[in-house]
Amino acid sequence: MEILVCVKRVPDTSENEIEVNSDGTDIERGDLVYSVNEWDNYAVEEAIQIRDKIGGSITVVSVGDDDAEEVIRREMAMGADRGILLSDKVFEGADGRAIASIIKAEVDKGKYDLILTGAQADDGAGQVGGMLAAMLDWPYASLVNYLEVIDNQKIKVGREIEGGNQEIHEINLPCVLSIQTGINEPRYVGIRGIRKVASAELPIHGAKELGISPEAVGHTGAKVQKVDYFVPDLGEGAEILEGSTDEIVEQLVELLKSKGGIK
Repeated sequence: MEILVCVKRVPDTSENEIEVNSDGTDIERGDLVYSVNEWDNYAVEEAIQIRDKIGGSITVVSVGDDDAEEVIRREMAMGADRGILLSDKVFEGADGRAIASIIKAEVDKGKYDLILTGAQADDGAGQVGGMLAAMLDWPYASLVNYLEVIDNQKIKVGREIEGGNQEIHEINLPCVLSIQTGINEPRYVGIRGIRKVASAELPIHGAKELGISPEAVGHTGAKVQKVDYFVPDLGEGAEILEGSTDEIVEQLVELLKSKGGIK
């Protein structure tokens, strides 16, 4: 099975204190530590487990600048077979639709049975996987937390839905899936593995190689523009109820009465 996994280089929130810049156009990025998007790590691990069970190969792809090469090589050190960087100055400022169209152009150059993305990335939109599937006219499932390959034509997926419930679907291949955290336990990537892939060939494809019009992507082609970044005003702190269970229940009832929640 030929699997493509989309990955993204994002600020590592465990290593950074995120601050908005002075003019509110972006976050301060000068001293940020970056890493691979957490959700994408689960997607790569799932791809590795599928390949190890039934055979095939895994390609990781990222849209970004030259610095994105580090997360591609990390996922190759994790176990992916090859990586591709989609990079071009004209890609800067691309919105979700443009990112999906850039990846689609790369997909059209190959022959893939399954495409995996993380459920979301640092902007929280969670839209690239669904848009890519729509552009390819492939089946799509989001928030996938269970995956089983039935044969070379179908897979079974479980989706997390509202209320903590689970739904199971059979989906025809090829398809696109957005992977939820918790589907597996991503393996540790050691220094030895990173050194092993440090000199591996990493193709870089720009707009020309992908056959994309520069006007269709980046700032000029974006249908969505980010106009403001700000930190929300802090609200009042939570009130902590103390005492025994009966005392807490009594206090809670009185609070709800005073707020007009119950009579």
